[in-house]
Amino acid sequence: MTQNLAKHFQGPISNVFDVVHAFWIAGGSCDGCSIATVGATNPSVENLLNGTIPGAAKVILHHPVLAVNAGEEFIKPFRLAAKGELGAPFVVLCEGSIMDEGMAAETGGYWSGLGADEDENGDPQPIPSSSWVTRMSEHAAAVIAVGTCATWGGIPAAANNPTNSASVMDLLGEDYRSALGLPVVNIPGCAPQGDNITETIAAVLLFLNGLAPLPEFDELGRPSWLFDETVHRGCTRAGFYEEGTFAEEHGDKECLVEIGCWGPVVQCNINKRGALNHAGGCMNVGAPCIGCTMPGFPDSFAPFYKTAPGTMVSSNISRVTGTVIRNLREMTMAFQNRTPKWNKEGKVPSGWGHVKEPNLVKKVMHYTYEKMQFSDSPKPGSKK
Repeated sequence: MTQNLAKHFQGPISNVFDVVHAFWIAGGSCDGCSIATVGATNPSVENLLNGTIPGAAKVILHHPVLAVNAGEEFIKPFRLAAKGELGAPFVVLCEGSIMDEGMAAETGGYWSGLGADEDENGDPQPIPSSSWVTRMSEHAAAVIAVGTCATWGGIPAAANNPTNSASVMDLLGEDYRSALGLPVVNIPGCAPQGDNITETIAAVLLFLNGLAPLPEFDELGRPSWLFDETVHRGCTRAGFYEEGTFAEEHGDKECLVEIGCWGPVVQCNINKRGALNHAGGCMNVGAPCIGCTMPGFPDSFAPFYKTAPGTMVSSNISRVTGTVIRNLREMTMAFQNRTPKWNKEGKVPSGWGHVKEPNLVKKVMHYTYEKMQFSDSPKPGSKK
């Protein structure tokens, strides 16, 4: 994706910006993405707002919850940006799904809005969030969809929803390009890790100032360095899967795939990064992955906490191979839990519990193992 976009740019961007405005627009959401963002630590929102990230412009944030001004004073910069008259570069950050305002308008209502205009009768009429996104995206340096509702539609776009919700990418279409030639940037998660959000914003800011290359995104507009691996590959429980041992109920320490974890097929870095300040994360605290970063969420991952059909094949294969692997490793571990002196004397002098001596078969297998281990290097203590 980065190579495809590179043709739009001939070297670094000529202007170095001291300030970049960030307009936060909410659609159908729970505000969880806002909460995740302000909880970020690396970099933090404070780093962005104070301009303390070397090379990145200072961010002026226009957020309906975090703003200190209100009313028309708050809305004025939005109006200027929508007309292309702000006089400074800006990015649009969208939280929540885009709901079909045409459906709501049929009954004289609206789904979500920000600010108001006067109608023909002089009465205030809320401005739909989708209208802001459509108008502001034309002049924005980048449009960033934050959270699964904004990136894919999420829970508000689940089957039989009454709002005909969709994603920002659905609203703007595949031909959309920002003022700098970028398609919609997607940061999925319900909610995303805050650091995923702020790190992506910082990367875009460095690009805007010509101090870093365009960050690499995959074919769905996700930051590749954050979403190119599955949950399972970074899971602290993945070793149990390899050895064919699985949790039977919530609270067990083993791999969670048989109680409904979709981690092997879900692209997310939650286990590596943690939920907040590199702590927590779904599987790290015992919760199966339900696929919240994926475009198919929630419908494709229902019913939650039930063994997925594919697991019946993969976990049973793992059980067969894992039984052999696990026993071989346990045998090797037993020998590695002995000192040379204990091996020589044939006894482990532990007062904590009785340690069985290996039988003849295990001794032969370990002898063969050591021959292989030291086949091209001398064994410690040998005269070679």
